[in-house]
Amino acid sequence: MKLLTELLTDIMTEAFVQCGYDRKYGQVVISDRLDLCQFQCNGALSGAKQYKKSPMLIASDAAGKIKENEMIHKVEVAPPGFINITLKDEYLLNFVESINHDPFMGIPQAEQAETILLDYGNPNVAKPLHVGHLRSAIIGEALKRIIRATGRTAIGDVHLGDWGLPIGLVLAELEDRYGKNIPPLTSQLLNEIYPFASAKSKRDKAFLKRARSITARLQKGDPAYAGTWRRMVDISVEDIKRTFDRLGVSFDYWYGESNSSAYLPALLEILNEKQLLTDSEGAKVVEVAEATDEAPVPPTIVVKSNGSEGYATTDIATIYQRQKNFTLGEIWYVVDFRQHLHFTQVFRTARKAELIPKTTKLEHLCFGTVNGKDGKPFKTRDGGVMQLSDLLDTVTACALERMKDVDMMDEVTKYESAEKIAIAAIKFGDLINHYSKDCIFDIDKFMASEGKTGVYLLYTVARINSILRKVDEADLNSCSLQGIYSDTERELLLKLALCGNAFIGAYEEKSPNILCENAYQLAAAFSKFYHETHILHEPDGMKRESYLALCVITKEQLLKHLNTLGIEPVEVM
Repeated sequence: MKLLTELLTDIMTEAFVQCGYDRKYGQVVISDRLDLCQFQCNGALSGAKQYKKSPMLIASDAAGKIKENEMIHKVEVAPPGFINITLKDEYLLNFVESINHDPFMGIPQAEQAETILLDYGNPNVAKPLHVGHLRSAIIGEALKRIIRATGRTAIGDVHLGDWGLPIGLVLAELEDRYGKNIPPLTSQLLNEIYPFASAKSKRDKAFLKRARSITARLQKGDPAYAGTWRRMVDISVEDIKRTFDRLGVSFDYWYGESNSSAYLPALLEILNEKQLLTDSEGAKVVEVAEATDEAPVPPTIVVKSNGSEGYATTDIATIYQRQKNFTLGEIWYVVDFRQHLHFTQVFRTARKAELIPKTTKLEHLCFGTVNGKDGKPFKTRDGGVMQLSDLLDTVTACALERMKDVDMMDEVTKYESAEKIAIAAIKFGDLINHYSKDCIFDIDKFMASEGKTGVYLLYTVARINSILRKVDEADLNSCSLQGIYSDTERELLLKLALCGNAFIGAYEEKSPNILCENAYQLAAAFSKFYHETHILHEPDGMKRESYLALCVITKEQLLKHLNTLGIEPVEVM
């Protein structure tokens, strides 16, 4: 199904061509002045220099070619050369009805098969998820769902940190405490040991050296550590999944850094064959600096001086692994901005080694940090890093407190609803802004029932539910749009008609905030319509049917937006 802007562009393009102008000037966009018109074409302004004519003359020529058209109610030329377009009400109604019956809800589907892999989440074994893991998880999940909404294949890989020095530190500390008689491992024990071992390594050089040695031995398959390591991974993954499940985040693959180890021999062989490896102080590195670099880009360390793999090595091997396992058009890494240099090194090494086709895109979608209202990194009251499960508990408790007077549900249902509201507040509060900006975690702002919040969206859906519950189901199933009876209704219908543009824009810009903004605008348009319209008490049967159809269609579109953002609705608020 084509977008309205695409259909109008086809018409305007033909008009420009008929006048002897380049077809590229016929592009139609959504109007930035909806009080004047619904759509506009600004091509005449761009074509004036090429054709040495005034924009007004070019615009008048093209607009003059559009006569009777089933779509267009009015075409006007406005200074300095805009072509303003307004649709016929009948066409707008039919278009929204067609969206409602479209299995893809008006979202154009990819014409060719394409697979995009997303690397997000990035938890570490033996460490609890903390607030720093929040953004990667929810941004990556939203992007994955946006890709799928456009008919493309999206693969989500958690890329578990299970193979580096932190593992060696935990193994070394377990050995110090228990020798060979390691007790049954639990997530609580592992979560206590890692920070202890990390602090110990900073003051005890011998301990750090031994941890590095254990890391190297593990990576070479030493059975003395492999069994304990495997148990560590299994326990950690089980614990991590519980928290991600609460957050509504899932992955197609739970590959870890260790999964790429099988590809290391082939990787090293390729790097040697292409003469990319050089020796540097006992390590093997790849030079990746380029003449155009504005800041130094150090060599990529592939093999450390102690024989263990460099931090970048597993990421390079993972690219090689992914290319072997999947046919990928793109790989998106949803990782914070502090890893920008790391990915510059990794991507350049992969390109120099020709591990992937030139057409495969590698992108680092780097996001900012989670900060408190003071603009500083978000901390607990005692100054520590808050665990993600504790953060979810805190916001859920806040939602539960606000629901204490709701008596339409039992306590279990009330808690489940409170958690959904909390997750909606957290996710929307983050995703409404472009991911490159820092996220200011303000629980009062996130939980507000008015404005650009997840709570407001859930409330809008719940309000529609309250209307529809009062109507016989058979009547709802048979209702359809009959006409446009007010400006607010026309405004809401136009918002519905343009939802596909928001999904495509969110995909093309890799920006969930576009979808968040559209969801809010749609909810706000419905609220305006709701306050100005007597939906259930409308005496005119045709109008009432049309109003109810509009409620149903709006609800379905809001649910589509929310689901794509990874937000679950609640029936009652």
